[in-house]
Amino acid sequence: MSQQTKKAYALKVPKQKGEKAIRILASLGLLDKTVRVTPEDDFLLVPMAEKPEPKYITKIKKSLGTFEMVTNEFAIQSKRPKSALEVAAERLPHGLREIFPRSMDFVGDIAVVEIPDNLAKYKTVVGESILEAHRNVRTVLAKSGAVRGVCRLREFEVIAGAPDTETIHKEHGCRYFVDLGKVYFSPRLSHEHLRVASQVKEGEAVVDMFAGAGPFSVLIAKLRSDVMVYAVDVNPDAVRYLEKNVTVNGVFGKVLPVLGDTRTVVHKKLRGSADRVIMNLPETAVEYVDVACEALKPEGGTMHYYEFVEGLSAMEVAKKHLTEAINRTGCSIRGFSSARIVREVAPFKWQVALDAIIS
Repeated sequence: MSQQTKKAYALKVPKQKGEKAIRILASLGLLDKTVRVTPEDDFLLVPMAEKPEPKYITKIKKSLGTFEMVTNEFAIQSKRPKSALEVAAERLPHGLREIFPRSMDFVGDIAVVEIPDNLAKYKTVVGESILEAHRNVRTVLAKSGAVRGVCRLREFEVIAGAPDTETIHKEHGCRYFVDLGKVYFSPRLSHEHLRVASQVKEGEAVVDMFAGAGPFSVLIAKLRSDVMVYAVDVNPDAVRYLEKNVTVNGVFGKVLPVLGDTRTVVHKKLRGSADRVIMNLPETAVEYVDVACEALKPEGGTMHYYEFVEGLSAMEVAKKHLTEAINRTGCSIRGFSSARIVREVAPFKWQVALDAIIS
């Protein structure tokens, strides 16, 4: 099938002025977005929706300097896919369009969305609209409860697509088999997984105290050839997926999955073993600071600590909580190599990450 074309006026400008030409035409409402900007030797032809009036030509000259106005046959842009909101707008009452979810999480081929109460009656419309707009999505899940318990599980409702919560998620060159109905997994921590894993040095021993399906542990082992990661979790389903992820990512022998309560496991098997501990249980990590200190080698090490904190002084509050908890163990903090807000989880409530140097 031949490419459809359209004849249009255009600015012919040197390539280095192409972006500037696009911006000025867009600001004047003259940019033709239905066709493609076209290269011609060392120039770009930037299409216009109509021949500009003299007053606009003056503004263009002032911005670009010299240019040539030509006509050209342009290739018509393929029609862009509709967003989920655009699809839903045709099916929702006008007053509800403004509360359509603007953000969602994608875990493999599953989309996870939070449905506002006022939109609950139309949750199927939301789900089907997401399926239509995102062709790589197979299942749409709606959050139907808060994250609860030491396993950090959340209840979901399938609102569109296949009735399945298992998927394969790809992140930083790793593949993770995970069932969102049985194991906690957040794609919003992707940067955090890489940030922490990149700090691990060759020869280190790491205790991942709440490992889940292994996004910290597996990535560390992928990035380092000489490392030992003890990946602990109390959730049998999480450890089952972790074991599978260790195998499929080729890190067997560098990640040791351990099923059990991290307090018991560390006390019985991992005391004084770690150069580094990871504490990604922000709801209650402060209660396990003594365990983390017990896991670190006698000379100390690095603690990656996470906490949910409310208020405008979230960072200072988190530092205070961690410092007080560490002081109670007899250990001490030499300093913080990093202190950052990972994400906002509710109005004025943040997930904070502290990298503390412990001695």
